[in-house]
Amino acid sequence: MLGRLAGHVAALRPGGIARVAVDGVDGAGKTTFADHLAAALAPLGRPVVRAGVDDFHHPRALRHRRGGHDPEGFFADSYDYPALRRALLDPLAPGGDRLVRTAVFDHTADRPVERAPRLVPADAVLLLDGIFLHRDELAPLWDCGIFLRASFAVTAPRMAGRDGSHPDPGHPSNRRYVEGQRRYLSRCHPEGRACAVVDHDDLRAPALLRLGRHG
Repeated sequence: MLGRLAGHVAALRPGGIARVAVDGVDGAGKTTFADHLAAALAPLGRPVVRAGVDDFHHPRALRHRRGGHDPEGFFADSYDYPALRRALLDPLAPGGDRLVRTAVFDHTADRPVERAPRLVPADAVLLLDGIFLHRDELAPLWDCGIFLRASFAVTAPRMAGRDGSHPDPGHPSNRRYVEGQRRYLSRCHPEGRACAVVDHDDLRAPALLRLGRHG
């Protein structure tokens, strides 16, 4: 499955830069999947730039301006998409200068990241992982979007093991995150916009459900 997907990605924009999103809800396994995909791309001759949307958060005060438990705030206010475009996506668009920054904000320290831009090879593949990547303002930017389908009943316990959150997706402490992501799924229909959909409920046996053109 991973080899087939890597072959599809490697064939995108020959001689140019391909921008690829690895999307899914919290706990879907996006970062690990993107890392494995990057490794599968290595022998296919395409340089890979890895990045994560979590390095493009808004400051905490803006993220929580509607209150710390508001689902709409989680969906609408978590990330600085203009900064993501300026620092990473637009420089890799056709005609861009290829000078990128893969991080602009450290959300754990709640402060900006000072990092000099670096020049990306002209035939690179950007693999960006994160939530909400097929929202309206981002979906048209991808040469391919990959959506990892995983149920909240599976992802909430994964998050609990990683972050110490409650393993029940229906617990009140998870409402901001689960309901915010449900809004994303219902409003943006990421599976329909993605060029590839992967069943990722079982990390040991991911299954490619669909592979085609980016929607």
